[in-house]
Amino acid sequence: MSETGYHGLRLEKRGHTAIVTLANPPAHTWTADSLAALERLVADLDADRGIYALVITGEGEKFFSAGADLKLFASGDKGVAASMARRFGAAFEALADFGGVSIAAINGYAMGGGLECALACDLRVAEEHAVMALPEASVGLLPCAGGTQWLAWAVGESWAKRMVLLGERVDAATALRIGLVQEVAPRAQALTRALALAEQVGRQSPGAVRACKQLIQAARHGGPARALPKEREAFIDLFDTQDQREGVAAFLEKRAPQWKNA
Repeated sequence: MSETGYHGLRLEKRGHTAIVTLANPPAHTWTADSLAALERLVADLDADRGIYALVITGEGEKFFSAGADLKLFASGDKGVAASMARRFGAAFEALADFGGVSIAAINGYAMGGGLECALACDLRVAEEHAVMALPEASVGLLPCAGGTQWLAWAVGESWAKRMVLLGERVDAATALRIGLVQEVAPRAQALTRALALAEQVGRQSPGAVRACKQLIQAARHGGPARALPKEREAFIDLFDTQDQREGVAAFLEKRAPQWKNA
């Protein structure tokens, strides 16, 4: 089922998976309208109890997304810069906080805000010809949509410095080696592999996945001493759900569970 109404984006739902396609050719650059649409789309998917996974990719074979259109910043207007920075932050932080599992299918160039979009996702699959970079410093700017934070968390400080401070581009093989992506797929196959991963999500309890994701990401904001008590509390809270009872019953009865996300 396909849905419209999100500027610069196409939404399709297949079972428990939402497929979001970036569609602002030729390079799928982000605009204020498409960023606002992404924030709204993620909120709508979070409200849909039947959606467990979100896969985001670019239209065509060349670009996932080239990030922001630099023409927006040519005038040096700080008001425009502030407005776009807020838009980028709100959109990609909403994506990072999506309650299910988000997977970026990187089908080509992912540059600047394009790579930051992928970094906001939980997992990344890149096609073998993909190229990834955060080149903002080469034009007197910096990654302002999570790049300096999420990249360092994903690949470590040294590689983050190479990519941000030196403007180094990485190919798919290097991205896999340093942990920037979790899989490399043949050309035109990233979406297929991302959907296969989304199918694995569908076999998990949606409520348990949501709680686990929140706990894993909490490690970015504090040490284990803060998170461990919350881990135990979340475990106990799952006993208020139908899915907890269904999951245990299905295991004991040697059958596949029927999740209700309730």
